[in-house]
Amino acid sequence: MKQYAAERTSLVSKKGEGARAELIIKVGIPYLVSRENVAFEVDERTFACEVDIFGLSKPFNEVTYGADLLQALQLSANIDPLINRLSRDYDFYFPTGELYFE
Repeated sequence: MKQYAAERTSLVSKKGEGARAELIIKVGIPYLVSRENVAFEVDERTFACEVDIFGLSKPFNEVTYGADLLQALQLSANIDPLINRLSRDYDFYFPTGELYFE
C-alpha cells in the first residue's frame, strides 16, 4: 500500500454538470530516483514524488522530480498549478462549497 505525506479532501464536478463528488488529492512520500527508471540523467540526490487524485472521471497520477527530497516534495505539494490545469475539464470546490478558483 502506497504511503502519503499529505492529503486534501474537497469537491469536484465535471464542467457543465451540476453534481459534485468528493475529491481526494494525496501527495506521496518522496523517493530516490533510480537511473534505470527514468530517461534522463540523475544523481544520488534526485528524488521523485507522486500525486494521486481520486474522484475524477478517470484515474490521475503525476510524478514530480526534484534536485533533492525537499524540492520534490515542495513541487508536488504545490497543487494549485495542477488543479488550475485540470480546471479546463472540471470545477473544483472547497468542502464548504466555495469555488477553488474564482
